[in-house]
Amino acid sequence: MGAGKGKQGSKAQETRRRIIEAAGALFVERGYGATKLQEIADRAGVAVQTIYFVFRNKPSLLKELIDVAIAGDDEPVSTMDRPWFMEVTTAPTAESALAALVASTRRTLERVAAINEMVRAATATNPEIRELWPDQADPRYTVIATAAKSLTKKPGARPAIPAEEAADIIYAILSPELFVVLTRDRAWPPAKWEQWAYDALSSQLLVDNGPWPTRLLRAT
Repeated sequence: MGAGKGKQGSKAQETRRRIIEAAGALFVERGYGATKLQEIADRAGVAVQTIYFVFRNKPSLLKELIDVAIAGDDEPVSTMDRPWFMEVTTAPTAESALAALVASTRRTLERVAAINEMVRAATATNPEIRELWPDQADPRYTVIATAAKSLTKKPGARPAIPAEEAADIIYAILSPELFVVLTRDRAWPPAKWEQWAYDALSSQLLVDNGPWPTRLLRAT
């Protein structure tokens, strides 16, 4: 019986993944408002009733899509408990912490930048999307502020830059909007964006803003 339950759980997880992938592709291609749940079901190869059963409604499906895109998976682990964030906060120097933060942000933005644009456009005409995050602080800023607080206490950080100001600088330079401008509109390879973002931030936040430390970045 345990094996049977395992197979059922695996099948349910695969169905969920297919629905999220289909929704992401169609929302970006056609827009949130123009995409029907039946179209998502057709692309995912499931009955539309399955989408209602798993996600309840279209806004909930969108929220799940965003959460999975940010995390990179559907595991119930918060961003600040994930290994990449722990790598930032436990790094021995500000230089290695910044390198880890930029590298991880690149991987996240490659997944979510297009989705972020779609959500911004959809929010203007679909009030129900705003209700998905009622009166909530920007979660991206919360993560960055925590990383900045840690980074500014490490050796190599500029002592004159307070954590709040460092968070604002990081928040701006690592924004999805700027990533889209450079990697899509200006056709920068993501690796070039990563090097530029590190250089720009190191010049503001580090005492020794030497060359981009490729030795500190994990292979991507």
